Amino acid sequence: MISEKIILGIDPGTAIMGFGLISVTKGKMEMISIHELILKKYPNHETKLKYIFDKTLALIDEFHPDEVALEAPFYGKNVQSMLKLGRAQGVAMAASLYRNIPITEYSPKKIKMAITGNGNASKEQVAGMLQNLLKLKEFPTKYLDASDGLAVAVCHHFNSGTLTDTKSYSGWESFLKQNPDRLK
Repeated sequence: MISEKIILGIDPGTAIMGFGLISVTKGKMEMISIHELILKKYPNHETKLKYIFDKTLALIDEFHPDEVALEAPFYGKNVQSMLKLGRAQGVAMAASLYRNIPITEYSPKKIKMAITGNGNASKEQVAGMLQNLLKLKEFPTKYLDASDGLAVAVCHHFNSGTLTDTKSYSGWESFLKQNPDRLK
């Protein structure tokens, strides 16, 4: 049995991307780190994607997570926004798979439900519950996107061994086997 597991949670974004890392030792969670990648300042989408890949890879190389959990993109009113968000998520997935780290996706509702018990909870409610769950005196970031990344990691811990409506990949072969339509 693994005595410690490190989980990297990622909330993909094209303006701000959130990352949260937790360690789980004998079932007890502890926050390791929380990061946000501010992407608003970069001139184009391609540059943002490169920084997402680089930052994800840097976090993986620094903290050596055992698993990566990502928030799945959701369909809003703007198809172009969803496409860009999906690309951001895909680049983070690629960085994880490049280092052979298993990844799992969770819907936004499932993450909120795991943290607060309410699938329609606000970002503020999620952050408040995380502060309570992880026994943080104050929340270490001003961006709720970063807290969303932490929420994805905690959700993954809570759902370990009970995954039903999520997708998991252990490498490129696994990803392609589960997504044959993506192979051209």
